[in-house]
Amino acid sequence: MRSSEALVGALRAAGCVFAEEEAEVLAGSAGSPEELEDMLARRVAGVPLEHVVGWAEFRGLRIVVDEGVFVPRRRTELLVEQGVALAPPDAVIVDLCCGSGAVATALAVELPGAEVHAADVDPAAVRCARRNLEPRGGHVHEGDLDAALPTDLRGRVDLLLANAPYVPSAEVPLMPSEARDHEPLIALDGGTDGLDLHRRIAALAPRWLRPGGLLLIETSRRQAPGTAAAMVVHGMGTAMTRSEELDATVVVGISAGASRPRRSST
Repeated sequence: MRSSEALVGALRAAGCVFAEEEAEVLAGSAGSPEELEDMLARRVAGVPLEHVVGWAEFRGLRIVVDEGVFVPRRRTELLVEQGVALAPPDAVIVDLCCGSGAVATALAVELPGAEVHAADVDPAAVRCARRNLEPRGGHVHEGDLDAALPTDLRGRVDLLLANAPYVPSAEVPLMPSEARDHEPLIALDGGTDGLDLHRRIAALAPRWLRPGGLLLIETSRRQAPGTAAAMVVHGMGTAMTRSEELDATVVVGISAGASRPRRSST
C-alpha cells in the first residue's frame, strides 16, 4: 500500500497545490488499496478531486457531485450566508441553476423551517441535487430556469437565489482545465459579457417574488454593476455584498415593498 508520503509526493508532482489535504481526502475515501491507486491515477490525470471522490465540502456539508456536474466553489458560500441572513421565518426559497443543489441543501439545513425548491436544466445535475436536497425535505425540478417550478409558488417566494454561469464566452478557454475539461459548458458560459442568464433571471423574478421578496445572484466584482442594472430594468432596488476573504460578490435585488438591505463587506 502506498504510504502517505508517497501519495503526497505523487500529487505534488502532478501540480496539486494542496497535496497534503488532497492526500488525506483520497485516503479517507478509498475503500481499498486498489481503489486508492485508481483514485490517485484519475486525480493525477487532472480529474477534479470532487469528481474522483464523489463529493465536495460546502458549508460543512458533504455534497454529492457526480462526474460531469459543476463543482460548488467555496466563494458561493457567501450566497448562502446572505440567504440565511435575509430570510424571514418559514421562508419560501427557490434556487435556480442549482447544479448539485449545494446552495439549496445548505439553506435547507440552516433554515429548517423553510420551504426550499431547486431547479436546473441539466439532468445529471438534477440527479445530484435530488440526492442532496430531497433527504432534507426540499424539492428539485428539471427544466430551463423557472420553467418547471410549481405554479403555486408564483407571488409567494421570499428568496430567489442563483449561481448562474457568469464567465464571458471568450474567457471560458482560459479557465483551469479542471473546470474547462470536466464541467459542463452550460454551467460555465454566461454569454458574450457573462450576464445572459442574469438578465433572464432578473426578468422572470417579479412573477415569483412576493412583495418585498429578494433576488440574490452571485456575480463577479467586475460584473456586479451589470448584474445590478439588469435588476433595475425590472423595477428592483439593489444592494451589493462583497467578501474579500472568499473573493465573492452577491448582488441583491429588492422587489417593491422591501426596505433596502445594507451594503456590506465581510
